[in-house]
Amino acid sequence: MSRWSSSQGVVLTAYHPSPGDADGPASHGKEGADTSPVSRRSGQYTMNHENLKKSPGKPPYNRSGSQDSLDELSMDDYWKELENIHETRGSNHEEQEVAVVKEPDEGELEEEWLKEAGLSNLFGDSAGDSQESMVVLATLTRTQAAAVQKRVETVTQTMRKKNKQYQVPDVRDIFKQQTSSTEKETGSENQTKRTSKNEDKTEEKAKEAHGHCIGDSLSENAPAPETDINLEISFSEQASLKDNSACKVSKHREDDTLLPNFRLPKDKTGTTKIGDLAIQDMKKIHSLALIELTALFDILGTELKPQKAIKIKIKESGLFGVPLPVLLEQDQKRVPGIKIPLIFQKLIFQIEEGTLDTEGLLRIPGVATRVKSLCQELEAKFYEGTFNWETVKQHDAASLLKLFIRELPQPLLTVEYLRAFQDVQRLPTKKHQLQALNLLVLLLPDGNRDTLKALLEFLQRIIDHQNSNKMTLKNVAMVMTPNLFMFHGMGSKTTEQNEFVMAAGTANVMRFMIKYQNLLWTIPTFLVNQVRKQNTECQKKEKKDKAMKKLLKKMAPDREKHEKQDKNINDIKNVNDADVPQGVIRVQAPHLSKVSMAIQLTEELKAGDVVARFLSQKSGTVQDLKKEEVFLYEIGGNIGERCLDIETYMKDLYQLNPNAEWVIKSKNC
Repeated sequence: MSRWSSSQGVVLTAYHPSPGDADGPASHGKEGADTSPVSRRSGQYTMNHENLKKSPGKPPYNRSGSQDSLDELSMDDYWKELENIHETRGSNHEEQEVAVVKEPDEGELEEEWLKEAGLSNLFGDSAGDSQESMVVLATLTRTQAAAVQKRVETVTQTMRKKNKQYQVPDVRDIFKQQTSSTEKETGSENQTKRTSKNEDKTEEKAKEAHGHCIGDSLSENAPAPETDINLEISFSEQASLKDNSACKVSKHREDDTLLPNFRLPKDKTGTTKIGDLAIQDMKKIHSLALIELTALFDILGTELKPQKAIKIKIKESGLFGVPLPVLLEQDQKRVPGIKIPLIFQKLIFQIEEGTLDTEGLLRIPGVATRVKSLCQELEAKFYEGTFNWETVKQHDAASLLKLFIRELPQPLLTVEYLRAFQDVQRLPTKKHQLQALNLLVLLLPDGNRDTLKALLEFLQRIIDHQNSNKMTLKNVAMVMTPNLFMFHGMGSKTTEQNEFVMAAGTANVMRFMIKYQNLLWTIPTFLVNQVRKQNTECQKKEKKDKAMKKLLKKMAPDREKHEKQDKNINDIKNVNDADVPQGVIRVQAPHLSKVSMAIQLTEELKAGDVVARFLSQKSGTVQDLKKEEVFLYEIGGNIGERCLDIETYMKDLYQLNPNAEWVIKSKNC
């Protein structure tokens, strides 16, 4: 069966009230309205139109058997939020055009997958010119290569069925070619030994990392365990170990304090965060993250089903209901370099202006008619700067923020990966779920990822005031889940049982994204190392053309000019090399008073120490800079550009990338 075949997964799409709930709650502006869990459940978001007619007196489904069982009371905020959303929409009689996501033909998504993974040269007209793909294949782990091979086989079979005129390569030949290419460069015997040794070492480290999970399965009243997330070994390689029973967590652990305390062990070469790498390296990270996520889902027996959106008529300007890229483009004309929509930032600021101690913040809705009026007024006056924010009440601002997220024509988590975010709940352990979320965040477009980050940070600030506002992690997750995971364009039939399982599951995914957001924005070390390997392989191939380039340069009319430039470059390089003895690096700081410094490498020297030395040398003519405003960068060698965290041990990193240049600068430079 194809990987993209239909499944039991469901998506929250459109609200349909029961016949007895047409007018909505009588007083939605007050917390704790007289609405029973049953009546709240009867006014729900359904996944198809067949559930429109429901008996008002129908008792709720007995949900105690779901995997992430949540009692009726714990889901109460979720169903209440759905009713609030319906009332807000009920005041607007304009129905939006619903465009259902098209189910692609068999093999079509596999082709898209290979293109996104940077492996389009493995099939089609360009199959013969696959050097770029060979570079990627040479850096993959066993589980990643298996995931690629599986997709290539599906595409190959589909092409043969369609009787394509061009020659379809055999997947075995592709991987045989990749192996042969590697052996030619390094020697088959040595390569085999190294591969075997590396695989054994990988398996040992994976087992060691796996051992940290033991003890996760604790009693309900036990303290939250502390669990390491190993970022040095591929997640799918770790998951390939057969015995995962030790990592399974208790299905009864629903209290915030009982979620595992996942932490990242210190990496001597430095932790890499999203935003630390150059654009060209982030493109490679994106492709590798897709391959790794697919391999992880394959190993864990869960289908990864990215969707393909169809084009629909959308607003080309405004605030609400405007595609995020369009909104950012119009905002960047006003504020160059902005990464988060201005209206989104302003709404968060407005909510925080009213203090985060307000009880029921986010949970208590604004008045529906007033929210609609504010929305229309903002559309007309926001960019003119004439909107009066002093008249906006805090709960109304919170409702507008949720409305903005909900009304995006393409969901914040994207059409392609919204279902994958939902399916994270199906993975067997909390650690696997966190690893999958980490990879999914890496796959989001920059604008979506930056906006999601701002949202999660804001939600955490609300939770930090839970003693006064009564909004715990669970409460916030329940309220925000339907706003983030609801999308009109992905409808499917469902039963009430599946609907509850999906609601509970996505609420737990929301909890994970809020609680572990700092981990989600970390780029795993094994992906960074794979990028380094790709860059090294590309450099090897470039050297093969060096002789030809030199020949062409000599034949050029301005030969003497090129020769003089080369001589100057070599002279500078030789002077620098002679000036820097072994075990010493030269650090450049073009924007500081001390522009260059030779620094002796020691076992304990960190990136933060290097920056501190430069800042201590600044003169009075240079504007005062704080340590937090400038960073040491690793540039060139086997990486494009990487901003180093202050805990990076320089000697260890130098050994990993001895040909790099070291530059101190601000992230804004």
